Amino acid sequence: MDINDTIQDGIPEFPDLAEHTIPQTLPMMAVRDVVIFNYMIIPLFVGRPNSVGAVNEALTKDKMLMLVAQKDATVDDPGPEDIHQVGMVCMIMRTLKLPDGRLKVLVQAIGKARILEFQQSEPYFLVNIETMPDQEIGEITVETEALMRTVREQTEKILSLKGIMSSDLMVILNNIEEPGRLADLVVSNLNLKTSESQSVLELTHPVVRLKKVSEFLNKELEVSAVQAKIQSEAKEEMGKTQREYFLREQLQALKKELGDIDERSQELDELRSRLAKKNMPPPAKKEAEKQLKRLEMMHPDASEATTVRTYLDWILDIPWRQSSRDRIEIKEAKRVLDEDHYGLDKIKERILEYLSVRKLNKKTKGPILCFVGPPGVGKTSLGQSIARAMGRKFHRLSLGGMRDEAEIRGHRRTYIGSMPGRIIQGLKTVGANNPVFMMDEIDKVGADYRGDPSSALLEVLDPEQNFEFTDHYLNMPFDLSKVMFITTANLTDTIPGPLLDRMEIIQLSGYMLEEKLEIAKRYLLPRQIKENGIKAKDLKLDDKTIQKIIANYTREAGLRNLEREIGKICRKLARKIAEGAKGPFAVTDRTLEKYLGPPRHIPEMEQESIDQPGLATGLAWTEVGGEILYIEVSILKGKGNLTLTGQLGDVMKESAQAALSYCRSRIKQLKLGENYFEEIDIHVHVPAGAIPKDGPSAGITMAAALYSALSGKKIRQDVAMTGEITLRGRILPIGGLKEKALAALRAGIKTIIIPDQNQKDLVDIPEDLRKQLKFIPVKNMDQAFPHLF
Repeated sequence: MDINDTIQDGIPEFPDLAEHTIPQTLPMMAVRDVVIFNYMIIPLFVGRPNSVGAVNEALTKDKMLMLVAQKDATVDDPGPEDIHQVGMVCMIMRTLKLPDGRLKVLVQAIGKARILEFQQSEPYFLVNIETMPDQEIGEITVETEALMRTVREQTEKILSLKGIMSSDLMVILNNIEEPGRLADLVVSNLNLKTSESQSVLELTHPVVRLKKVSEFLNKELEVSAVQAKIQSEAKEEMGKTQREYFLREQLQALKKELGDIDERSQELDELRSRLAKKNMPPPAKKEAEKQLKRLEMMHPDASEATTVRTYLDWILDIPWRQSSRDRIEIKEAKRVLDEDHYGLDKIKERILEYLSVRKLNKKTKGPILCFVGPPGVGKTSLGQSIARAMGRKFHRLSLGGMRDEAEIRGHRRTYIGSMPGRIIQGLKTVGANNPVFMMDEIDKVGADYRGDPSSALLEVLDPEQNFEFTDHYLNMPFDLSKVMFITTANLTDTIPGPLLDRMEIIQLSGYMLEEKLEIAKRYLLPRQIKENGIKAKDLKLDDKTIQKIIANYTREAGLRNLEREIGKICRKLARKIAEGAKGPFAVTDRTLEKYLGPPRHIPEMEQESIDQPGLATGLAWTEVGGEILYIEVSILKGKGNLTLTGQLGDVMKESAQAALSYCRSRIKQLKLGENYFEEIDIHVHVPAGAIPKDGPSAGITMAAALYSALSGKKIRQDVAMTGEITLRGRILPIGGLKEKALAALRAGIKTIIIPDQNQKDLVDIPEDLRKQLKFIPVKNMDQAFPHLF
């Protein structure tokens, strides 16, 4: 019910309390979100079983019902403790049963009463009450009359501000001469909280009650004035699309005037507190303070406010000056590196050198290391061990397939959904400005119309520039000089020259048989036993069996296939144990085929197949390490044609042409006729035919195979060779000698012919490997022939 309803219905016929005798015991019904005052006529929807029972009980007697407001409107089944003690006795004037089972009841308040005692709670409330008539005030004093006029004027102003003022309403207000009735009529039409309305209801002195209502009117008048001010200021700019914005502005202004809690203010205070505590460079702090002031001036629902808020979060979350403490104990760092990785002495020595320098000079810049080697040799895991040895945080970033420069430098804030680059994101993730930052697959960075990430990495990986690296999103310099960057690659050919120049290249060639055996025993086997849920005592795998797995089931520079084969054995044992078999289970070189199937690589068979002229064994370098390369030459009757098969690249085809020209120049030593080469066709084939091959280092092998086929001499089975050949038969140096030596050792070959200029590279080959192999340096083919035939 509001004042407009009262105007339309006219002045209600207020009944006199003397006309009704109120019983001391009445059924009681709790009502939500409304406080009923004297003389009010109000419709109610009754649905709760307890309330329906109270209404039905009242209808069977004198139609009187005690209505009391709940303390908490959310309580569905209130008890005596959830109900106020003071309420109104009402007369049920009309009832209507609705289709959904509820009742619509029209009631009129006839008297105020207090609950003395609850007689029953089920199936409805039955209470003992006492009436609370208003106190007698005698004649109306001047003060009371002034108060009544003030209330009327306040009500008139509020209605005028809201635009609902009418002369009929003022007639009703002016005709009420009793302070209590005026207070009840006015307060029943104010949008007060239930607790505030209840506090007015419980006052029995009419003048005191009217004063309380006047206080609420003052507050409502202030709110209405502010509301009218907001409406007048916003009305000029408000269009159809601005309606939602205006309503939110109005709500914010009302909350501010009422002193309600403002979540936005709390958020701004939290940002100020974080900014005050954050240790950051002065330019960054100045920019953060500037953006915070901008945010304070913006409307919270503006799209730019979200952008500024996100930007501030990034600035405050980045570890500008937060560093983790380095572990500078050299012996302890060496112990950690040795514990995590077997071998790799050169790399460990470089890390310990850096730590030693760091111990003596705290301001030294972090090195930019690049681990280059085939897959599976431990490049990434080595980075994690370095971080553990130094006591630093570790973060890994994969660069493979990256094509957008913004991935490194970040997006400018003008774009929707912009964010910093992966470098700044990684630093935020670890929470320190000096982590070990590993960038995997730097040789596989792409480039397209969005930019070249490798060019952006020039600044990141340059110690002379990265102390003020600028991310496009932050738009301010960040010091990356404390970060230890480690990159990995399978080969350096695809890395741009300027970028390669900024990194210190460390080669990881691969592992020898003895190293793989030790790594399998220390790391791979225990890890696979744990991952497959079996116990160490369930599996017995001796050194001889592991060596057979390495030699006959894997042919790789790294360790991934070896770990897969060990995992396959562990899985088969896990199945046996799950089926109820009891261990321990011994896997020997004789029973190995039951678990892994027939051997995939048999070096002895490959060597036996070479025992005829025209076949030679070469050594090649690939991304996955060294490989054995077999070259076959057949001499056929023909017209001097040279046929090359086996998916050879251009460089390899040119090597074959050069080898043939060399052999033709040696026609006298070969004791062949002058027209011999015009009467034959030569076919050079390099198995396997489905695998593309290229590179210059097969020149010596092709020349040896051709010379063998033309002379009819067999090449030794235990000799492999590598080197580039010229038309004069000189042997030029090649790369990847260590990888090729390991490939020869895996194939059971003990003698390797190498270019004389590659003798300097023998220093990089481990001593254990050099002892197992015989390296023969040659300057030309004439020096090689005595060792071949």
